[in-house]
Amino acid sequence: MTVHFRRAGSGEPLLLIHGIGHRHQAWEPVFDRLTAHHEVTALDLPGFGNSPVPGTGMPADMAATVAGVLPVLTEWGLERPHVAGYSLGGAIALELAATGAVASATAFSPAGFFTSAERRRALAILRMLRANSYLPTPIMRVALRSAYLRALCFAPLMARPTLLDVERALGDALALRRGLGFNAVARAARDYRFDCRRLSDATVPVTIGWGDRDRIFGVHQAERARAGLPAARVVTLPRCGHVPMSDDPDLVAALILETTGAVPGTERPDPSVSV
Repeated sequence: MTVHFRRAGSGEPLLLIHGIGHRHQAWEPVFDRLTAHHEVTALDLPGFGNSPVPGTGMPADMAATVAGVLPVLTEWGLERPHVAGYSLGGAIALELAATGAVASATAFSPAGFFTSAERRRALAILRMLRANSYLPTPIMRVALRSAYLRALCFAPLMARPTLLDVERALGDALALRRGLGFNAVARAARDYRFDCRRLSDATVPVTIGWGDRDRIFGVHQAERARAGLPAARVVTLPRCGHVPMSDDPDLVAALILETTGAVPGTERPDPSVSV
């Protein structure tokens, strides 16, 4: 299986996994902060970014998705790396932690804590965003030069979408359009729930961060994660959306590095309270 990736830095390995319809560049706002402490690998999941759909087709469910990632880690020589992900990637990070394949897991707004209605709503929003990405590329480029239109287009994903520059916004829109794995992953999500029992005996550090302005899943889902995973650290991220790396790169990087143990943890306000 061919998987495109970007790697830099030195130290204990850290794997970064993006969400549905996105690409490894989602991690650019925090990438250099993380490479100061780790050898960081940010991948394009199969069927997204520059990674083609596998010859055998897209995985049919989350178990198959995780089973497909494990041999890639072996091929790359990543023995029990730390892992961080968001949305779909957050769910994969937690699933990898449940298998004992990683040294720590940091998950931002992970999939799998939604109700059926919340899942349908989230996919409807993402499908709407994908439909908009089929506008002719020159028209999108011109439209995204407007800070107002950029904010309108990316508000479902980020709390501060105007922080995106035009080229990054256009690249993300084109990645959403070209993500051949989108429909297969959306179908696979229909029956997915994260089974918290699978992490009950996990001994690795697990942190879940949830943006208090997450318009895709909603920060209230963090309470389900908190109730189901009492051993995990669950933190509300103030003024952050579903994809928080651009909204507050310092906070996101700090949370990952605290979880990996690269930097000491800091005292934070009660994570059950949104700021």
